[in-house]
Amino acid sequence: MPVIKPFCAVRPAKEYAGRIAALPYDVYDRKEAKVEVSKEPLSFLEIDRAETQFDDSVDIYADVVYERARDTYLSMKRDGYFITDERPCYYLYELTMNGRTQTGIVGCASIDDYINGTVKKHENTRADKEVDRIRHVDTMSAQTGPIFLAYHADMTVAGVVAKVKETDPLYDFTAPDQIRHRVWMISDDADVKTVADAFSSMDSVYIADGHHRCASAVKVGLKRREENPGYTGEEEFNFFLSVLFPDDELLIMDYNRVVKDLGGHGSDEILKMLEGFGSLTEKGKEPWHPVRKGEIGVYIAHTWYAFSFDPQYFSDDPVLGLDVSLLQEHILRPYFGIEDPRSDKRIEFVGGIRGLAELEKRADETGGIAFAMYPTRISELFAVADAGKLMPPKSTWFEPKLRSGLFIHEI
Repeated sequence: MPVIKPFCAVRPAKEYAGRIAALPYDVYDRKEAKVEVSKEPLSFLEIDRAETQFDDSVDIYADVVYERARDTYLSMKRDGYFITDERPCYYLYELTMNGRTQTGIVGCASIDDYINGTVKKHENTRADKEVDRIRHVDTMSAQTGPIFLAYHADMTVAGVVAKVKETDPLYDFTAPDQIRHRVWMISDDADVKTVADAFSSMDSVYIADGHHRCASAVKVGLKRREENPGYTGEEEFNFFLSVLFPDDELLIMDYNRVVKDLGGHGSDEILKMLEGFGSLTEKGKEPWHPVRKGEIGVYIAHTWYAFSFDPQYFSDDPVLGLDVSLLQEHILRPYFGIEDPRSDKRIEFVGGIRGLAELEKRADETGGIAFAMYPTRISELFAVADAGKLMPPKSTWFEPKLRSGLFIHEI
């Protein structure tokens, strides 16, 4: 049963929340992060990506970078940009994008639940990608980027959410990307117990996004246990910062593919090959996005096509039945020679937030082919995780992105 506990958050003073809140550290490359910090000096990227405070001759993984992150954080706390709540609470974090709202419970999940599989994952992580965040969390003694968790919608939790939303929010601001962010505190003892009990009655919760951040937080927690052999399990390093959203409020966007060449085939040959797997209809110059599972938009030689797999290729297996798996197993591997999409430099992954024009642009630049996917459903993500299996890389793109810097969990 999941343990989701309240905590004493370090969070921005109200007047600074909108300026401090920043997109996750891994959304930007070094140059882009520097631009963001130059536009907003209070951006949390100054802490999450402290190399923005150095010239490019400094290695982004140098010790001095992590030390600067810690020092900047402590300085901002001293100067009143951050405040620390005095009693453990939950928080509500509401995001509104294009008129659609999702509201999560902010709390701390147990590293033991991650280890024993009560917090279920659907992706593997790479050790080299974990090292940076391990060092960041360990040096700062704080978790700064919340893990995006999901759960089966629960009426008890929904009741507390509705009640708390009738009160005034702690924060209410619209970010430059026009996403509105509102935050409330859940501090009433009865409400706190209701939320804790509701989560503890569930079988599991699911990592929706942030697998590497989660694995890093867990590894720091295990490191702290080794350093403190008399630990009780109640220390803050035994828990990681999370925002938990009900599945019926979440939006997964398409995660599209562009192959930079045609794998040695002509475009007519590829179109004929596709017809061998299902139906193919020319759509012309107008971008076409699939409207149901099993459909793929194909862009090749400046022309769009609607493609749908024949039912015989579908599978009841939670992984093999995913549209991204159908594409990989029947098209990309045998006809384009893409054995491992994680490492093959010929394939690019494009989040649906960028639109279909981005697919056209990238395919046209290289003379390649683009595939517009139907979004993976949250029920499919749950099914893969419940089966103890892993999704193919880049199967889900969640929007909107959670901001870093609104909630900090010190360990």
